[in-house]
Amino acid sequence: MKQPDQMGSYVAEDVTFLLRDLSNAALEITNDKREQLIQAGTHYSEMLPVEYQPTTAYMKLFYNTLESHAERVAVAIGVVARQIADRHDVERLVLVSLARAGTPVGILLKRYLYIYHHINIPHYSISIIRGKGIDETAIRYIFAQHPQASIQFIDGWTGKGAITQELLASCNKWNARYEDKLDAALAVLADPGHCATIFGTRTDFLIPSACLNATVSGLVSRTVLNTNLLAADDFHGAKYYVELQDVDVSNFYLNRITAYFEKVQQAVQQHTLEQGTITWQGMQDIQKIQQTFEIHNSHFIKPGIGETTRVLLRRVPWKILINPQYINELQPILLLAKERDIEVEEYVDMAYACCGLIKEL
Repeated sequence: MKQPDQMGSYVAEDVTFLLRDLSNAALEITNDKREQLIQAGTHYSEMLPVEYQPTTAYMKLFYNTLESHAERVAVAIGVVARQIADRHDVERLVLVSLARAGTPVGILLKRYLYIYHHINIPHYSISIIRGKGIDETAIRYIFAQHPQASIQFIDGWTGKGAITQELLASCNKWNARYEDKLDAALAVLADPGHCATIFGTRTDFLIPSACLNATVSGLVSRTVLNTNLLAADDFHGAKYYVELQDVDVSNFYLNRITAYFEKVQQAVQQHTLEQGTITWQGMQDIQKIQQTFEIHNSHFIKPGIGETTRVLLRRVPWKILINPQYINELQPILLLAKERDIEVEEYVDMAYACCGLIKEL
């Protein structure tokens, strides 16, 4: 049984990354060059963007956003935790975050379930890559450690549903071949795309961990699947940016949200749990945007606050669409757009707070 590398700045009790450490590999490429390679057919998972180094103004905005949104995130964590506890045999439950946006969410769920449901749930973070699928070596490792595991997959938010579809296809492929079964039901804090089964809200709201990259994700890069560096049966890879430890806010972020758990208990208990009917409403919005702006490939459209932030941090944006009714959620987006001199346009015909449009080269 292959063993993962120890990596990340989280404490061991919070999460185990099931990844291969590629810290010694030169994988970072500038956004412009990376965009050219992606649009020419190179898969995004074979390389990494250069880690964005936030300005002082942006970090100040991150801290302010964390203070103003921590309570709301804590409520969403509690609401999702309730649904997970109701859905599973907790004796067999294993939390599996999709690295990397899902990792801080998974840790917070693990903490909440321990404090308020008195269960200490194993938590792993594994890779899933659009067009490549889930890391099956990691899944085999989990079942070897926890026979008959009832796995709950976790992510931060939904965009248009590409990862939801990837997870569904991966689980179907796995279930057709193996006796241990996977449930593709995804749990997220925000589901504006209407494509997750378990969610805290379907409103597109600013989850502060979306504002940063590795420095709020345990100093771990996004995941890599590069056959020049990894054997076919190995874990997917990632880099561990130890050199950024002086600016790491990963554990600070977690502790700030956790501190609100007690305060939000009443709100969590009074919250009416919605039925997670998947309508793919977000895809309908994407199709309208695609027609309106004459974009030939829907991959160039990244909806929602989390995905728009990613476009600004590691792609080459053409313009940013903002829904003015969500203006209180959009300060980090507007600051990043200003820093990068990207056009911002108001657009109200979508369920999302904003949408990032990638420049076609």
